[in-house]
Amino acid sequence: MPLRSLIAAAALTTIAGAAVAAETFPAKLAGHAYLPAMTLIAPPADAPRDAIVSGKFTGKTRNEVPMSVMGDVGAAYGSHPTGISLPFVGQPVQGLSGFAMNRAPDGSIYTLTDNGFGTKANSPDAMLFFHRMKPDFATGKVERLESVFLRDPDHKVPFRIAYEGTDSRYLTGADFDPESIQVLGDEVWIGEEFGPYIVRATLDGRVLAVYPTLLDGEVLRGPDTPGVVVPAVPGKDFRVQRSGGYEGMALQPKTNLLWAMLEKPLLGEDGKPEGDFLRVMTFDTGKGAWTGDSYRFRLADGATAIGDFNFIDDTRALVIERDNGEGDPSLACKTDDKSACYPIPAKVKNIVLVDTASIDKDGAIRRIAQIDLMNIADPDGKAIVKTAADRDLTGVFTFPFFTIEDVMLYDDKHILVANDNNLPFSGGREIGKAANNEFILLDVADFLAAK
Repeated sequence: MPLRSLIAAAALTTIAGAAVAAETFPAKLAGHAYLPAMTLIAPPADAPRDAIVSGKFTGKTRNEVPMSVMGDVGAAYGSHPTGISLPFVGQPVQGLSGFAMNRAPDGSIYTLTDNGFGTKANSPDAMLFFHRMKPDFATGKVERLESVFLRDPDHKVPFRIAYEGTDSRYLTGADFDPESIQVLGDEVWIGEEFGPYIVRATLDGRVLAVYPTLLDGEVLRGPDTPGVVVPAVPGKDFRVQRSGGYEGMALQPKTNLLWAMLEKPLLGEDGKPEGDFLRVMTFDTGKGAWTGDSYRFRLADGATAIGDFNFIDDTRALVIERDNGEGDPSLACKTDDKSACYPIPAKVKNIVLVDTASIDKDGAIRRIAQIDLMNIADPDGKAIVKTAADRDLTGVFTFPFFTIEDVMLYDDKHILVANDNNLPFSGGREIGKAANNEFILLDVADFLAAK
């Protein structure tokens, strides 16, 4: 995809039979900070000893030798090594998968670590936790103020967990894949992908309830939902795609409704995606029940999934929209040798502004405007990390990551965006180097004012 002009211009995107007009606004880099990829923390003292070394099951067989197997981005992405080896002594902080709209009293940001190493099968020793973090754009560092581990002492989880027989009953990536977080009062609400479920917990991590998903009176399931067994027929036994549960879950001001958006399209009865749109269901936190209302978010051409979803006022919200690529497009592979190029480079990485009060006849939420994360102005040289490219990026900053999963309103002029670095399985900035957990502050005043 060619880079868009920095000057705001009307862009017409054709969406499988429906034309959606969305104006592309410029964005300027106002701050840049990161948490290093190799950031590990110790498990709680009362956690099983199994949790001391994480990532033991990411290969074909158990491996208990720390730092013995190099991570790589996978065959589809060129099998580039990332420079970081598994298993880990400790729990990786990687995989920041969502920002809460509301901040802590000290102004720090709530974010969470996802399921661990990418799948239910390979993450039984990856503990689940959320954090309070504070990026410092003067120093370029991100301070981790607190990490809270999720646990189920009251047996609220309706299925057997990996650490079932322990006293502490901490949750792991074999139980849930948490991808979005909201904080309301003294409770945490987490949208997750395996069920998909909404998990309700206290601020100190104790699970209070687990809610299955209802759409039109039907319980939605995925291939990793407990109770779905092989052989299972896509579209009949389950309609949610693998890794297609809740990636974004926005908390609407004043109503306290959760707007839970699936990451990928649902499957139809034929086992194929029902369309190029994502389902959005609303959940009443006061009643602890689904409202029965549902909507659609139309994906732009080339986009395959969303990464996060957060309100900025009573009805308007931000959605991260992305493709599956990583790495600068100028380094796209041109031959069968993929050692120094990107087979699937990043092209579609957008922040979309939507209006949930404006719904069309098909139930689709109106797209107001967007910004292009692959074309961010950096006239002041705020970028603090290098991006490998076969082109001149002077004055231009890009965010060429596979999974960009965090966005929130920072103030009336800025938004904050961050990536999920899938440690140690994603790169994006440089071939052969694991991606860090980057936080970028974007000056987008005109974009935020769009109606």
